[in-house]
Amino acid sequence: MQQLRKALAVFSVALITLASFTIQAQQPRFLSLTPPEGLPIIPVMEGWVANPDGSRSISFGYINRNDVAVDLPLGEANNIDPPEFGGMQPTHFPSGRGTGVFTVDVPADKAAIDVWWSLKTGSQEPLRVPGRSGRTAYELDFILPRPQGAMQVHAGFGENDPISPGLMASIRDYAGSVKVGEEVLLSVKVKDISVRDLNDTRFKEPLSVGVHFYQHQGAGEVTFTRHPDTSVPVNPYEPDDRRFAFFREPEANDVEIPGVEGVFTTEGVARVFAKFAQPGEYIIRAKAENFDSPDSSDGDQCCWTNVFQRITVTP
Repeated sequence: MQQLRKALAVFSVALITLASFTIQAQQPRFLSLTPPEGLPIIPVMEGWVANPDGSRSISFGYINRNDVAVDLPLGEANNIDPPEFGGMQPTHFPSGRGTGVFTVDVPADKAAIDVWWSLKTGSQEPLRVPGRSGRTAYELDFILPRPQGAMQVHAGFGENDPISPGLMASIRDYAGSVKVGEEVLLSVKVKDISVRDLNDTRFKEPLSVGVHFYQHQGAGEVTFTRHPDTSVPVNPYEPDDRRFAFFREPEANDVEIPGVEGVFTTEGVARVFAKFAQPGEYIIRAKAENFDSPDSSDGDQCCWTNVFQRITVTP
């Protein structure tokens, strides 16, 4: 009997100990919140593209986990190695994920080399990513249509200039100079050449093309304002509909070119005004996409085109 009592006592202690650990494990654990700023900008290698001439284009993006944009000027804080491939990487990093922001073109006779992008944010350790080609797992096939027919949008700065597809389809100079504080009109012409099955219910209505204007390089702040011809979508839901709270009006730098009923090739011109806070050399990037299609998105690494315009801003 005494041994039984001892056994019961040991068992009771074990249950109390287990219950104590269980209660502790069930205590709420608070997740640490991401600070609004101070986090490093992370360079990302998206993949590579095999060009018909044997050269290869390496696509890069970034991750900015801060709530604010971060500027990293070219040089020690923002460089490409070998240096001969540098110069077109962004220096202005808006908050969030920038996918396929620029490419480095490596000629056929140097296709085997690694191209490193290094970023150093403040006092943080430098972060580096190698851009390399050859492995099929990282190969991007932008030139081929997606499963439902989506392809890269053709785009170009200027209402009458040629348009073409590509992650760096064109780099053009703005005609003339712009003064600090002066509003300048920026225009991008686009055309979606995707061929889709019109018997598919997802394509009964024409799809729109989105155009997004970004500051790519430049020391001063760039402010975008909406062009009066740009239609602004309104919240389609009633205030008592729970979906009403999730509607977000597009930013001034986001322009939608709607499709036209009965015409299944969406094309048009996106316009915004830009104002520059400081003199210097700037580059504006415009990203044209057809992400309304079910087979096209940043996550699919398809189907958008980047075009760039250099602008000199004087006092």
